[in-house]
Amino acid sequence: MSTDLTANPIHRLDAALRRLPPTAAFSGLTAAWLHGLDVRPCDPIEVTVPEDAGISGRSGIALRRSALHKSDVVRVRGIPATSIARTVGELCLRLDLVEAVVIADEALHTGRLALDALTSWADDHSGHRGMRNLRRVLGLADAAAESPMESRLRVALILGGLPKPKAQVTIRDRWGRALGRPDLYYAEQRLGIEYDGGTHRESLAEDNRRQNRLLNAGVRLLRFTAADVLRNPETVVEQVRAVLFASDRTPRLPALAGMNGRD
Repeated sequence: MSTDLTANPIHRLDAALRRLPPTAAFSGLTAAWLHGLDVRPCDPIEVTVPEDAGISGRSGIALRRSALHKSDVVRVRGIPATSIARTVGELCLRLDLVEAVVIADEALHTGRLALDALTSWADDHSGHRGMRNLRRVLGLADAAAESPMESRLRVALILGGLPKPKAQVTIRDRWGRALGRPDLYYAEQRLGIEYDGGTHRESLAEDNRRQNRLLNAGVRLLRFTAADVLRNPETVVEQVRAVLFASDRTPRLPALAGMNGRD
């Protein structure tokens, strides 16, 4: 078999499926990938089988035994997988809080999952281990988030004791003209926060023009990189806290109009 075929996740899952009973369904990160989320699906391949399934362990496959009701299983790309609500719910039970929010944000933002559906799944499985983590995810998730690093930055601020910022708010001047759309925004303090990812250098000129428009309108901006968020989240929190605290002593300009949505 060619390297290209063995490296393709869908071919690996087809091969794994032939080694599993017909009652099995892909679950966890494998199911999340099948549903279109940006995760690694085969490290290892994750599968759930009914508790009474007569199957032992399989090399390269992480097996979980759990009841699989008819409503829990869907076919995605022609392959059986746990439903998106069960998939995200179960991941939120076992992933650390920040990465669970990242998964939930993406599922909500892409429209693959509604918050009500995830809440209902949590209500129906309240006795599961890790439910406290899932309940926290429900309070932290934001469908407006547009990238995993933006989600990590937002959660770092909240876990650091700061108020929850709004995500992707379009800032407008008094004539309704769009000035920019920071990743995160504290409207009362007129503070925008942005994550500078790998594409920032490619759009540097336009980013600078947008930043100048916001600064000229009295909106302050703080920018952070992946290294800041992943390696020094405490420093990020303290920098944001310092600006928010300083704004309490600064005379306020009239608030600019802001609304969620794209420019």
